[in-house]
Amino acid sequence: MGESGRVTAIEFDGGLAVRLWANFAGLPNVRALPGDGAQIAFDPADVIYVNAGATRPADIWLDRLNDGGRLILPLTSDKGFGENPENIPIQRRGAVFGIKRSGGEFLAKWISAVAIFPCKGARDAESERALAAAFERGGWERVTRLYRHGDLPDEQCWLKGRDWALAYA
Repeated sequence: MGESGRVTAIEFDGGLAVRLWANFAGLPNVRALPGDGAQIAFDPADVIYVNAGATRPADIWLDRLNDGGRLILPLTSDKGFGENPENIPIQRRGAVFGIKRSGGEFLAKWISAVAIFPCKGARDAESERALAAAFERGGWERVTRLYRHGDLPDEQCWLKGRDWALAYA
């Protein structure tokens, strides 16, 4: 019998976390934790799937991503939330990015547009403003890298935060 994979689910809503834990109680390779997924400690992972819109990648998600691992990350502004997604242009919704760790670097690629609920604990006003401005400018489909610093030339960046950036090279 080979080694089976492990799944750790982190749920912000305590009631949903209890239901999740109860539904998977018979599976020893599944853990359900209540808490803020952008703050709570978890084991290093090959795949991290964020199922809510953040304004920036949480440090713990990048720190816990194994070499070669992938982070699926919806980045959203607060413009257009709660409206019919088909009627909202991408710059008022958000975009899902695939982030792949390669040693100390993070390759990034736009996957799709998204309209999704906000991720509690992974939103801040400064990143929200930078993200909304980047969506207005366009160019998300050309992003190739995520940097954990913001000291890049403006012309190289699609989105430039204080301590992170999504860039073209």
